[in-house]
Parts: sequence; structure tokens; C-alpha cells
Amino acid sequence: MCPSGRSITVRSMTGLRYEIVDVFTDRVYAGNPLAVVHGGTDLSTAQMQAVAKEFNLSETTFVLPPTTPDADYRLRIFTPGSELPFAGHPSVGSAWALAAAGLIRTGAVVQECGAGLLPVRVDAEGARVNGGAPQVGRALDGAAFAAAVGLTIDDLDPAVPPGAAAAGVRYAFVPVRPDAVARCEVDPAGLRRALAAADLGGSPGVHVVSFDRERSHAHARMFAPEVGVVEDPATGSAAVALAVFLVDRGLLPADGGSAFTVEQGIEMGRPSRMDVTVRAEAGAAVETSVGGRAALVARGELVALP
Repeated sequence: MCPSGRSITVRSMTGLRYEIVDVFTDRVYAGNPLAVVHGGTDLSTAQMQAVAKEFNLSETTFVLPPTTPDADYRLRIFTPGSELPFAGHPSVGSAWALAAAGLIRTGAVVQECGAGLLPVRVDAEGARVNGGAPQVGRALDGAAFAAAVGLTIDDLDPAVPPGAAAAGVRYAFVPVRPDAVARCEVDPAGLRRALAAADLGGSPGVHVVSFDRERSHAHARMFAPEVGVVEDPATGSAAVALAVFLVDRGLLPADGGSAFTVEQGIEMGRPSRMDVTVRAEAGAAVETSVGGRAALVARGELVALP
């Protein structure tokens, strides 16, 4: 306790080192920024959440020792408002930052997180992480979700009904016509009502997407105001869940492997590219992964904690 009565812990110059990394991009000041914090083994959940709120990026990770010999490291992942069991851009960016610092090897490693043990492959340019267990959810009220993101029912893709899917984290997917993606304007209260009515409590938010089957290309936006992220420049956990959704809707092969790209963040001035793979059996996704590049923006040290 400091003399003023405020509870502040001051760390030495050897503790709580952090890096800011731009993920799913090959250049700085694009993609999705990530804070990677080292040395936080003794931090409480409340302290981690406060640090994430201070950075105010879509996610902040805390690199910790694994709790099992089957993993190389453990991640806890926080948005400004809550903790997530898994997220793609934090997994990719953290693995790349750890390898760049010589703290883990390049090649195949295993990440421990809230979604379990996930294989990661990391190299000098970026990383690729496997998604969690694929799950397909219920169909959704397209009109309600369209209204929640400032669109109308006429903006929906008539060939692809909205629905929920997950590969570690569950999302609502709203397929729309190509011109509609750029016109989205999220209504946080309306999105909250739509998610509640669809029994999607715990879902970070909604993924609005236009998918070009011929080009194997998706243009997407992801809105998650309930977890403190009004709009996310790149969402790897949504990209792998999208793969599950697209297989279920028949837009990707029902058997064998396939790949597609997701572009996101364009409307935010943070263009991002995610490379997604999926393996399917009998019309259902059984394995997914998302990869991309990363770029270091800054290094620093946290010297005070709440």
C-alpha cells in the first residue's frame, strides 16, 4: 500500500516486459494489434483484466508456464472487458513473438489455453494455430441480426442462411451480399438483444461476411461490443469458426481439405489477411487452422499494477 492509500505494486526493471505486435499483416500499423505480456505468473485475474483494459487493444495475452508437460507455454487471453478461452490473432502473434525472442523454438509447438492444447506452427514470418473442437449451432433470425448491424433483410445472402458455429469460440454468422459488408453500422443494444434471443450468451459477437466461392475469399467484419471490442480488425477464432460454418452450409467441400482467405479490417484502416484451412468428413468440419504474418511495433515494460 502506498502512502496515498492506493494499492499499487511497482515491478522492477526485470519484470512484466511487453511487446506490441501487429498480427495478420506483413507491415506495421496494419492488421490487428496485440499486447504480449511476459512475467505475469503472480498476477491475479483482476490484475490481468485491468492491464488489458489499460492497453485497450482488442486482446492482450499473458504468457505463462504450462500446467502440463504436453504444452510448450500457456496463454491467458483478455479483451478490455473479459477473458476468452481462445482467440486466433493472440495465438498467432504470441507464438511469433515468443519464437522471435528465442523463448520457444520455431516449427511445431503446443499452446495451452482455455480451449485446451492447440498445435501451433511458427516460423520467422508468422504462425499458424489449430482451432478448437468444431461445432455447428442453430439457425439464426437473419432479420434481427441484420438490423443489429445496420442492414436490412434485403442485404442478406439469400442462398446462405445465418447460423452459429464454433472452433474454440462460438460466433453468430450473417452472410450478406458483397456490397453490404462496408455499410454495416453496429447497434450494441440491438446486437445484445439478438444474441440473447438466439440463446448465444457467451458469444463474443457477430461475424458479417460475404463469401466468394469461386475465389475462395471472404470479406468480413466482426462486431463484439459486449466484450469491449466494438469492431475487430482481424478475428482468427471467427475465421476458423467460419470454416466450420461454410462446410456445414455446403460452400466448402464436404470431404477432404480446403483453404480460403479472409480479409477484415479494411473499413477500419487496418487491413488484415487470414489464411484458413479446414478438413471435412461427411459434410462436417473436423479440423481447422488459421495462419498469418506478424510485425513487431514496440517493446516496453509495465512498472505499476493495480
